[in-house]
Amino acid sequence: MRHWLIANTRAGDGTRHGGFWRERLARAGLADLAVRDLGDSAWEEEIGAGDRVLVAGGDGSANRVAGVCIRHGAVLGVLPSGTANDFARNLDLPEDPDALCRLMVEGSPREIDVAWINERLFLNVVHIGLGTLPATQASPRLKKWLGRFSYAAVLLRLRRLGLMRGFKASIDHDDGRLEERWLSLAIASGAYFGGGQRVPHASPHDGRLTLVAVRPRPWWQLARTLVVARLTDQAPDGDDSVVHLEPTVCRFHLGHERLVTADGDSLGRFAELRLRADAGALRVIAGPS
Repeated sequence: MRHWLIANTRAGDGTRHGGFWRERLARAGLADLAVRDLGDSAWEEEIGAGDRVLVAGGDGSANRVAGVCIRHGAVLGVLPSGTANDFARNLDLPEDPDALCRLMVEGSPREIDVAWINERLFLNVVHIGLGTLPATQASPRLKKWLGRFSYAAVLLRLRRLGLMRGFKASIDHDDGRLEERWLSLAIASGAYFGGGQRVPHASPHDGRLTLVAVRPRPWWQLARTLVVARLTDQAPDGDDSVVHLEPTVCRFHLGHERLVTADGDSLGRFAELRLRADAGALRVIAGPS
């Protein structure tokens, strides 16, 4: 078994670089490390089964290294160094860097779920419709000041632009089909997205996806629903604007091509999508819970 440190030199603000983690890993008893830059793809074919691959970066870096670990049967360890670090939140990792490095050295591997969209790996959440807009419409300054409430600000913008009618789509899932107009479709594998926003009822340990579909409704009703859901993990009583499902597989037929984002990055425009959960597919070093 080999230990690897794969560092993304462009992640976050640059303070938690490869040297930052290498020093702390050595203090934790791990001095024999194969260190590579994430941008050097040669390491992807050097990884062996059972190797422990530590990635210093954000969600995009974790996604790339996770795919390599699944392919080669290696174990993933995450050293959060990006902006959002939502995947790391799923793993209940210590915030203290030295405690985290001790866990990376001493912790036993555990299995967690991942998911695939048209055979492309994602770790956190896929968005279609409203959920793609904070990545493309909400400025970094707006996100910084409004945080989890930036969706409400985007709703106001949608209202001014007359875009509250949504789009037609059918959803085939384990228990049937839904076919109507939607304002947003979000499909989660992990429990967090957008820098710590919680996906209600989602878990990376249940072998299922979490689908949250939002119907077009008056902007004030949707704003209230989104705020209440983020504060309480449930919609207001009697509210019919949100559909919640937990399928293992689902297909979207969108009619027209629409923008799709996964883990905050654009995948392009699609009219047909297939999503599936992959239970226990990734071995990781995780915290106690």
